[in-house]
Amino acid sequence: MLLYLVTESGSLRKINKVDFNETKVFLIDDIKTLYLWFGLKASEKKRKLSIEKIEKLKVQKKKSPELIVLNQNEEYGSFLAIMDILKKGLKTGETIEKRPELKIRFKDTQELIEAGMDPDFEGEVTIAAHDLAQENHTYEDLCRKLAEIQMKFIKENASEKEIKKKTEDIYKSSSTYEELCWLIAELSNLLDRKS
Repeated sequence: MLLYLVTESGSLRKINKVDFNETKVFLIDDIKTLYLWFGLKASEKKRKLSIEKIEKLKVQKKKSPELIVLNQNEEYGSFLAIMDILKKGLKTGETIEKRPELKIRFKDTQELIEAGMDPDFEGEVTIAAHDLAQENHTYEDLCRKLAEIQMKFIKENASEKEIKKKTEDIYKSSSTYEELCWLIAELSNLLDRKS
C-alpha cells in the first residue's frame, strides 16, 4: 500500500500517514484499488488536477485498478476498515494483508452450542466462516471459491472462462479476507439448503 498527498500542482508526494485534513487530497494505492480522498475544503483546482493525475496513473499500471473517489465524512466500504491504519501510518515496507472490517464472532456462537442450543442460520454461517478463515487460504483462493459458488447460483454449468472472470471481479472488489470467508460460508449454506 502506498500513500500520497496530492499537492496544489497535482503532483504526488509520498507520505507515511494520512491526517485527513479538510483542505487536502490523498491518494491511497492499494494495488488493485486506488482511493482518492477529498477533504471538504479541498480546492476545485486540486480536485481537478488529482483526477487527471490518477487517470494517467491508471493507464501506467499493468492491470487497471478500480478508482474509488471518497469525500470527507462520506467514506464507505472497505475504506472505513483502513482509515485507522492510515491515520497511524505505515512503516517502510509494511503490508496489510487482512483488513479488520468484518469480525467473525465465533466465540458467541460456540457458547450457544455448548449450552445445548441449536445454532440459527447466522450461527451456522459464523461457524463455517470461522473454520474457513482458520484454514489460511490465500486471498486469491477465496476469490476463486466465492466465484465458483456464485456461478452455481447463476447457472448450472459455468465455463472456466466465466469463473475466471467472476474471480477477477471479486478480486477487484476490495472485499476483506473476513468478508470473503463470510460470503463463501453464507452462500454454501444457502446452496446446501436449496439442494
